[in-house]
Amino acid sequence: MATPTQWVEGARPRTLPAAVSPVLVGTGAAAAVDATHLGRAILALVVALALQIGVNYANDYSDGIRGTDDERVGPFRLVGSGAASAGAVRSAAFVSFAVAAVAGAGLVAWSGHWWLFAVGAAAIAAAWYYTGGRHPYGYRGLGEVSVFVFFGLVAVVGTTYVQAGHVTVTSVVAAVAIGCLACALMLVNNLRDVHTDATGGKRTLAVFLGERRSRLLYMLLLAVPFALAAAFVTTEQPWGALALLCAPLALATARPVARGATGAALIPVLRLTGLTELAFAVLMAVGLAIS
Repeated sequence: MATPTQWVEGARPRTLPAAVSPVLVGTGAAAAVDATHLGRAILALVVALALQIGVNYANDYSDGIRGTDDERVGPFRLVGSGAASAGAVRSAAFVSFAVAAVAGAGLVAWSGHWWLFAVGAAAIAAAWYYTGGRHPYGYRGLGEVSVFVFFGLVAVVGTTYVQAGHVTVTSVVAAVAIGCLACALMLVNNLRDVHTDATGGKRTLAVFLGERRSRLLYMLLLAVPFALAAAFVTTEQPWGALALLCAPLALATARPVARGATGAALIPVLRLTGLTELAFAVLMAVGLAIS
């Protein structure tokens, strides 16, 4: 039986900045139009965190029963290690999705935008079918696309929308930036596992592109958000460019990837990429609120 510490580790806390960051930036974009609503922002954060934890457990379960995690250099896995049964991990994923659904329903009812139920259902389905079901899209190189949509565009713009009642240009630009950083987080995770995923039949984007092009794409995904942040200088929210202050962290994060680090040497890069996304989000959120 898995220990509480192992269950926490199985939730993969290093990936949680991908859930926190879009809510921070979306709330900053709402603040830029004087429409911050703390209660709705907190509910949005609960939804995002529950979805992220749910997809992590679902990924653990699905990869575990397929044998993809039998040879692994990455973070601890509950099913692959034998610490927890597949059924228990699947139940943990479903509980997380249920928490997201309840919090999401409360958020929809509070904001009064009932059509958002469909968005929430799509997000939960995307979380499960990333590696679950008979034809998981994560095995076809589409994981980064889903992350960009749901942990970038939907999460940032949605957080702004439930507070401000409308979509703003600022929220869309910020969503693209955060989506790129979320993609970078997934890409470096898949780059670390590129050889074992290929052997296990998991055709991630890193497997399709190969190591060299995956590294180039990773660095591009880190660069685009800073170009967008710099563009805020020319808008009505110039303080959004405050996110540029974490550029040195991004450079330090990209250095091992550019130098060809592989396997276990990329594990610290996963943590640093998450920290880069979180620092970028905090700074941009503060900047937009000041603006």
